[in-house]
Amino acid sequence: MRMDKSQTLTAKIVVNKYNEEELANLIYEYGEEKFSRAIARKIVEHRKQKEIETTDELVRIIETVVPRNKKDGHPAKRTFQAIRIEVNDEIRPLYNTVINSIDSLKSGGRLCILTFHSLEDRAVKNAFNDSAGKCTCPPGLPYCVCGAVTKGKIITKKPMLPTEEETEENPRSKSAKLRIFEKI
Repeated sequence: MRMDKSQTLTAKIVVNKYNEEELANLIYEYGEEKFSRAIARKIVEHRKQKEIETTDELVRIIETVVPRNKKDGHPAKRTFQAIRIEVNDEIRPLYNTVINSIDSLKSGGRLCILTFHSLEDRAVKNAFNDSAGKCTCPPGLPYCVCGAVTKGKIITKKPMLPTEEETEENPRSKSAKLRIFEKI
């Protein structure tokens, strides 16, 4: 069901119009699917015969590539997740929101973000790293000449994770990661 009817990008467009490399990258990045290249190749192959019209068709294509594994769930779930994230543009706004939030902090202010999904965590981590600045100058130079600008520092180099006690009390907290950034 489409929540935003004004949205122009659809799953049908992604599946039928993206080239093989775009599809593979999308499925790998947003679906974290190790068979992304093979899936994309199979989709493009199928499109040469006819456009993919239904989710059932797409599932059958994916099932020819991804081995069924009870532990990992349905073979198509990661691909469908990737398509959903692309269509709904679920990750880019998070990155931009983190950058804007850091910009709006006062000096000494801290931004604490709790994520529950690896893709969310990666977006937050990248925004924090970009805001901290990446000086590429050789270590021996007395001052920075590369032009790196820092907005602050990352307080948690590694994310804070819930304790065993917390996950026993609240099993949903198992995937939670807390990252903290301080503006200078």
